[in-house]
Amino acid sequence: MKIGIVVAEFNYDITYMMKEKAVSHAQFLGVDFEVVYVPGVFETPLATKVLLERDDIDAVAVIGAVIKGETDHDQVVAHQAARKLLDLSLEYNKPVALGIIGPNATREQATERIEEYARRAVEAAVKMVRRLNNIKE
Repeated sequence: MKIGIVVAEFNYDITYMMKEKAVSHAQFLGVDFEVVYVPGVFETPLATKVLLERDDIDAVAVIGAVIKGETDHDQVVAHQAARKLLDLSLEYNKPVALGIIGPNATREQATERIEEYARRAVEAAVKMVRRLNNIKE
């Protein structure tokens, strides 16, 4: 099994640590992985789509942090990205796991959730591949 790990660079102080936790968990689970960086959460669907088109990628875990600012921009970014990522999962019949913290998260809240969100995204991607393989048989 091989998964893609798409990492948003925006809020990189948080997403770098998320990437480290995601990679560590993928190694723990014994799956191959490829890390792809994009500028921000809004750009994650396109990279995810390119990965899903590849025959050697079974699933994608998306890592990012959308921090609340002075406007509702975080709401727009997070909701649109999440919706498109779900659409891509259904379009390609491959799991896309959402490891995006936010919207409406403070920097402190995001920092507290680094390990949980990163680990859960990788775990969900791997579990879904295995479970889908079981029901296809």
